[in-house]
Formats: sequence, C-alpha cells, structure tokens
Amino acid sequence: MTSPDWKPHAEQLAAEVAHPQSRWRPVLASTPRHVFVPRWWGDGADGRTLGDGASDPERWMRVAYSNTSLVTRIGSRHADHAEPGEKADGMPTSSSTLPWLVMRMYQHAKIADDSRVLVTTGSGYGTALACRRLADNQVTSIDVDPYLVAAAAERLGAIGLRPAVRVCDLTGPLPGTYDRIVSTVALPSVPASLLAALNPGGRLVTTLADTGLVLTADKTEDGGAVGQIECEGAGFMTARQGDDSPPTPFEAAEGFEREGDCEESVSPYPVVDVQRAWELWSTFSLEVPGVEHRFRQDGSRRTAWMAHPDGSWAKATALRDEPTHVTQAGPRRLWDELDRIRSRWLKDGQLNAYGAQAAITPDGVLTLSRGGWSVTVG
Repeated sequence: MTSPDWKPHAEQLAAEVAHPQSRWRPVLASTPRHVFVPRWWGDGADGRTLGDGASDPERWMRVAYSNTSLVTRIGSRHADHAEPGEKADGMPTSSSTLPWLVMRMYQHAKIADDSRVLVTTGSGYGTALACRRLADNQVTSIDVDPYLVAAAAERLGAIGLRPAVRVCDLTGPLPGTYDRIVSTVALPSVPASLLAALNPGGRLVTTLADTGLVLTADKTEDGGAVGQIECEGAGFMTARQGDDSPPTPFEAAEGFEREGDCEESVSPYPVVDVQRAWELWSTFSLEVPGVEHRFRQDGSRRTAWMAHPDGSWAKATALRDEPTHVTQAGPRRLWDELDRIRSRWLKDGQLNAYGAQAAITPDGVLTLSRGGWSVTVG
C-alpha cells in the first residue's frame, strides 16, 4: 500500500489545537499520529465497530488527525488483534488521547529543554510528541501492558524515535528518576513510589480517578509535593494493574434495585447526568469516592442511577418538570449526598475542587483545600 500523504492532515491538526507561537505547534505538525492508530474501535449503534486504516486510507487520515480520543482497546481486546467486521462491548482500557489534551498535560508540566521526562505509553503517540519536543534519551515511556509497550516501541522506531519504553506499573516502583512525570491515565491517589521517582523540584502532572481533576504538584525538600488543582477538567482512563479493569459497582452488585428495604423520597433538584456536570461530579467523587453513575433519557423522562461497592445504590427519575422521585437503599443514601453538595453549591455560588491547593505527604496522602473546605485522598 502506498504511504498516505499525512503531513497536510498533521499540519491542519496542529493549527487547530496549538497557538501559532507555541513550541508544540511544529511538534504536532511533524508527528504522524496515524502510525500509532492503524486500527481503532469506533462508535456503533450496537457496539464498538472496528476501524481499519489500511482498508480505508481516506477515513484513516480523517479519523487519525481529528482532535478526538481514539479507543484502541476494549476490555482485554486490542483493535490490532480484532477480525474485520468485529464488534466489541465493554469498557475502554486504552486509547490514543485527543492531541489537544496531551499537549495541555505537557504544558502543565512546564517541560524545560533539559528535562528528563517519564510519560505513559498507551498508543505511543504522546511519547512521540515528547520525543519531538526533547530528545529520545530524555524520554522514558511506561505501560502495564506488554503488547502495548512492544507495539509502541516498534511504531516509534518506524518514525526514527527510540526512547526507553518499559513494561511497568505506574503505581509501583519506577525505572529511574525524572524531572517531570506526566500521567495520561488517572490515578486513584498519588503513590509514594511516584514521588520517590521525582527529582528534587520535579513536577508531577496527573488526573485523579473518577473526578476529571488535573493535579499539578512540585516536589518539596521533605519528599512530598505541593501544588494545585488546575481550573480545567480532563478525562482519562484509570490506571489498571491487570489485563482488564476490575468490575464496576453495577457489575459487581447483587440484587441491585431490589424491592423492599428501600427508602423513597422527593428531591427538590432535577435529575442530572452527574458525569457531564464536571464540577459537581468532581466534588461528589472526592467527598463520596467509589460511586459509579449511569444516566438515561427516554423522551422527556430522565433517569439516573448510582451504585457503590458497599451495596449502597440510588435511582432518581422525573418526567418533564415534575418533582424528582428518588429510591435509595444500602448503608448510605447516595442521592442525599449529591443533593447536599448541590445545596452548598447554590448557597456559596461555587464548589471548591477547581483551584484547590494540594499538599502531598512523602507517603502519598493528598489533601486538597480551599477556603474552609478540605478533603483527603489516599
């Protein structure tokens, strides 16, 4: 197959996501993203459908150079290993992150020309951007999945880039020390081993799992770190330790939404898709961690569910402007917790997660605070 003319597409993408004077503009324009996503799982009405670049080069260029995330792995099924016409259902477990967001994470890292950087691998595209910005020997890229590491190393090599690419769990001991660590997978907390791998004064950039919050923090002399939650959101898959993500609270629930032993009430607030209300979702996830959310709209009826591993669950439904009917059960009343936060939001005019100050102890305990509000993670 003739090699596609990718450069005009890369230049158009760079013009879309980077300022003309940004040092990332030429990096994006000179990096062939399609090399790292030869196949991907696209959206379909009845499941994720396989996209194959070689069979449709025109679509390949259009998809690969769009400013969107491209899912490359569903559960344990990688798009590279799928059969033509195959569909996949389940949770995404790896992707090529939308280019703008990769660039923003790197900008938050304040990478200097002499920085030694650790990044997460995924498809390898973000690693390629880091190598174009610096030099190969300044970049280390890690992933827990041996296949992803091998595929990324091969594809990086195909475009002349040879950083250190290692199979490694980001939440465990890391292979060296670095001036910058940029994680494009979300972390449930800050591992002490990650702090130990930061050089003095080094900077960490990550997102907190199930919150969409971007955390930036600089290492302090005592081995901890201080920083802040940036005033913008970002969604990444949560770091995993095995071949697949663990069961969700809904998948693990037994007798969910069973009859009996339920409490019914009426809420003064409308039914909301919590995960699309980022500020609300972020604050709720910090104060009531571990809750999974689902939402459905059928015509004018909106229904939301919440479930927690401890067995707590809630269902809220409303038609048009009618009052919200809530059913809850388990050790905690999850919808009441959500309404408590919404009441505070209306009273104070803001929620405090965005812009919060961050303090991390050397053993990885993260405390976020703003005004009189504070929460501890880890």
